[in-house]
Amino acid sequence: YVTHVIAAAEITAEMGLDEVSIVSALLHDCIEDTGISYEDIKKQFGQTVADIVEGVTKLTRVQYTSKEDEQMENMRKMLMAMAKDIRVILIKIADRLHNMRTMAYLSEEKQRTKSLETMEIYAPIAHRLGMQKIKWELEDLSLLYLDPIGYREITNKLNERMDILKEFMTSVEKKIKTRLDDWGINATVYGRIKHIYSIYRKMYSQKKGLEEIFDLCAFRVIVDNITECYNVLGHIHEMFKLVPGRFKDYISTPKPNMYQSIHTTVIGSEGIPFEVQIRTWEMHHTAEYGVAAHWKYKT
Repeated sequence: YVTHVIAAAEITAEMGLDEVSIVSALLHDCIEDTGISYEDIKKQFGQTVADIVEGVTKLTRVQYTSKEDEQMENMRKMLMAMAKDIRVILIKIADRLHNMRTMAYLSEEKQRTKSLETMEIYAPIAHRLGMQKIKWELEDLSLLYLDPIGYREITNKLNERMDILKEFMTSVEKKIKTRLDDWGINATVYGRIKHIYSIYRKMYSQKKGLEEIFDLCAFRVIVDNITECYNVLGHIHEMFKLVPGRFKDYISTPKPNMYQSIHTTVIGSEGIPFEVQIRTWEMHHTAEYGVAAHWKYKT
């Protein structure tokens, strides 16, 4: 009981939320699991905290019955509408994320039920709120319990190829960083392997084995301003061969969930395609934390 609410509060703090949110996360199970009432919380911590805790409690009591797509969409809309304060949803997502991280201790049936709920309700809500980092973790953890064989097959094969993938990422990072340094562009460059669920979905939609999927790696270039984003794009297209039809400019046309970045897919000298995402630091925080980034920039 204690470790869960502390962990949820830590996730809330990592999101960059305010003091009220962190206090509410620490208290989020009080009304549900103890004799402490709304009035008790209001008296000791103020009405805003009491309202948020009550809001999280109401969301927790919602029962998920149908798994039909339309019903799931209605459920997502209902949860968003129930949360008068967006912090209610953010704390509920933090609560669910910690639940998923500790799912190993539940029965197999509960693991599957909670994972399906997470995949169909909470991961899409995180996506809608622009919280990509948390969305990916929720999807990967859900997949671990919904298709453990598929999940382990991908992780095992990735581990077998890890040395080659790391060598490739280091080589590309160095090439990009050296080029940008030579042109006086201050940039942070790093590569990452795409998350497990993203690879899983691609394998099944394209009916391919992991060895047939080439764009396993994606690279990020983070710069100081928008002008430099477009300068970097020019350099990337000079250095590597562009894959036609795979360029997207979400800076000039942001996604509805506030996401901004330039995406381009190119092919290196090794003949391996990879995606490069170019963004500013502010765009990066918004991409990772979505609406929660609003609190990050208030302080």
